Amino acid sequence: MSSVYLILPVVLPILGGALMPLFHLPEKQRNLFLEALVLLTSALAILCVLRRPASGFTLFHLTGNLDFALRLDGLGSVFVCLIAVLWPLATLYAFEYMREEERTTSFFSFYTMTYGVTMGIAMAKNLVTMYLFYELLTLVSVYLVMHPMTRKALRASRTYLYYSIGGAAFAFMALVFIIFFGDTTDFILGGVLNMSRVGNSRSTVLVVYLMAFWGFGVKAAVFPFQGWLPKASVAPTPVTALLHAVAVVKSGAFAVMRLTYYCFGTELIRGTWVHYAVMCIAMFSILYGSTMAVKETHFKRRLAFSTISNLSYILLGVTMMSPQGLLAGMSHMVFHAVMKIGAFFCAGAVLHQCGRQYVDELNGIGRKMPFVFTVFTICGLSLIGIPTFVGFISKWNIAAAAMELGADYPFAYGAVGVLLYSALMTAVYVLTVAVRAWFPDQGSVKGPGDEIRDPNWEMKLPLGIFAAAVLLWGLYSEPLMQILRAIAQGSL
Repeated sequence: MSSVYLILPVVLPILGGALMPLFHLPEKQRNLFLEALVLLTSALAILCVLRRPASGFTLFHLTGNLDFALRLDGLGSVFVCLIAVLWPLATLYAFEYMREEERTTSFFSFYTMTYGVTMGIAMAKNLVTMYLFYELLTLVSVYLVMHPMTRKALRASRTYLYYSIGGAAFAFMALVFIIFFGDTTDFILGGVLNMSRVGNSRSTVLVVYLMAFWGFGVKAAVFPFQGWLPKASVAPTPVTALLHAVAVVKSGAFAVMRLTYYCFGTELIRGTWVHYAVMCIAMFSILYGSTMAVKETHFKRRLAFSTISNLSYILLGVTMMSPQGLLAGMSHMVFHAVMKIGAFFCAGAVLHQCGRQYVDELNGIGRKMPFVFTVFTICGLSLIGIPTFVGFISKWNIAAAAMELGADYPFAYGAVGVLLYSALMTAVYVLTVAVRAWFPDQGSVKGPGDEIRDPNWEMKLPLGIFAAAVLLWGLYSEPLMQILRAIAQGSL
């Protein structure tokens, strides 16, 4: 396949979303157009992965050896497939959820453009291209956060924008250092730094890596830059589900993978003070997110704190600085996306059907919405890491990477303790919701419930697919793991 086709999954949704307000289509025709556009984009993206071109495609030359270019490698292909599968389902869900909302055309315009920008991050050939798409993601997604136009939404969008701009400054340091100390800005497994150029500047390079880890990690809600994520839960659920499961937060984790394994290289970092520092940051973020989720009583914000914890599971795997660690990070990036988007969509279905937002308002609602809470229970058990569910597999991979690293760095054994603590906290904040929903204290049931029921098929279909994926991957994930293992080892 010619590499020029790589541009189509990026450009189509950006142009389609930008031009859609000009068409003034009625709701049904607009939704058909959008779903067709998203499905076409996903089909083209998966076709690019299946027939991956050997070379990249340069859109334009910037200066010197800096190009704005696209290319698909193994890691990028994983992220492309993830968003290509989830986005059409999320769009279908959004049609029902946003039906009674205002300004839906502008909402879906930015929602669709975000798809193309995220594809650009996944397909970026080099750090320059990824950085530019990364910042464009901030610009197109900030509107989605502010869409309700309430005071809380506007405040949350400003917070998200401030954090992202600060993170961009830190990440820009890495871009400058890779330009000056690297042989190329292209992504190459093992890193691109020229050690003869680094010379006596190694300590400075390590400091820059730490700053860049935090900079790209802002979108992955790594501590202490996680404050924007719970506030962003004021956005409509189709937005928060993608923010917390796919587009923004996974782009942050994906960028840290690129930074660590494909730019700086693990040989430079392993065993240094910054290696221990980033591991500690990831572990503390896990502890913080899971603990705060237990304390949070707002349903969507509880899941937001859970996202903070689970994103740092990915980063913890990445900071193991080993092929097993990269495998662990990739597997949790994929599996958490399916688990968490399912859980968020359940919370959104409750809000859409009956307006209940707090955990103590969910007493007995599982009997009124059995389909939704069956899916939530499946996704919740998987988030805990119960065997036979997919969450167990990725958490096992992280623990295995820690045990492998611990032979040389006993400090890594602490990661296993962090995983166990977080699993306990996850059981508390998930099961308190499930138990309230299915087995209420009859004396504490709040509000009328006779009119409450499961949503229609546009919401049910994505939820059913996510639940099926959680169960099927939990029982039979080895084919996928073989692919991820080959990517981590550089053979695919």
